[in-house]
Amino acid sequence: MTDNQLIFRSFSSGSSGNCYYLGTDTYGILIDAGIGVRTIKKCLKEYGSALEKVRAVFVTHDHADHIKAVGTLGEKYGIPVYSTPEIHAGINKNYCMTEKLTSASARYIQKEVPVLLDDFTVTAFEVPHDGTDNVGYCVEVDGKVFSFLTDMGYITPTAAQYICKANYLIIEANYDEEMLKMGPYPQYLKERIVSNNGHMCNRDTANFLAENIHEGLRYIWLCHLSKDNNHPELAYKTVELILRSKGILVGKDVQLVTLKRNTPSELYEFE
Repeated sequence: MTDNQLIFRSFSSGSSGNCYYLGTDTYGILIDAGIGVRTIKKCLKEYGSALEKVRAVFVTHDHADHIKAVGTLGEKYGIPVYSTPEIHAGINKNYCMTEKLTSASARYIQKEVPVLLDDFTVTAFEVPHDGTDNVGYCVEVDGKVFSFLTDMGYITPTAAQYICKANYLIIEANYDEEMLKMGPYPQYLKERIVSNNGHMCNRDTANFLAENIHEGLRYIWLCHLSKDNNHPELAYKTVELILRSKGILVGKDVQLVTLKRNTPSELYEFE
């Protein structure tokens, strides 16, 4: 790999755990760490990397499936953990945090204020969800823009701005409306999921992308698919068909991938 080659990989994406890696062959960052440290190490080792090369973890919100390993990564391995003050407060109150973050590893950031980390410029921005506080991340590196929007109830003007500037987009397609409606979840949970502070359905994500796609967008990764209320093939097909209805051909105009819930994705490399 050349020095400026970028690597993206999803280690896990779904309600049982979320963790994404973005880096070069010398160092990188994690977006969320909602899986075990052992799994993170294994995923890094598979392509010759190691935990020592992770410079930071950026946390989107304080739900367990996004923060499981952040205490250990911060306190035991000395990896700085970045998020808003509100998310940090929520992290340390969460039942899953056996190891609390101290001032030694916690880094406080503000929304819309870029953080410079070597070659990476990382900007947190507001997204609507039901964590203590909730952000997406825009990561600019080597002239490429990655936007991460993992959990959100709907696309606000702020979220839209960061979706529309992305060359590489990681965006939620959590549920199929019919599967959720007919599925086993109790009514209160169904209402939470479809609320403005819940999750994005396949169709809403697809419709926004079809209306707002731009020439600079190369890849769309659909993330955080529900185990009970979605299927990877269904999410893919829904988005593909709606894009096609607007004359956008998957595989030609843009690449489309559904990220797996419990297993790592393939390794994506970009010159």
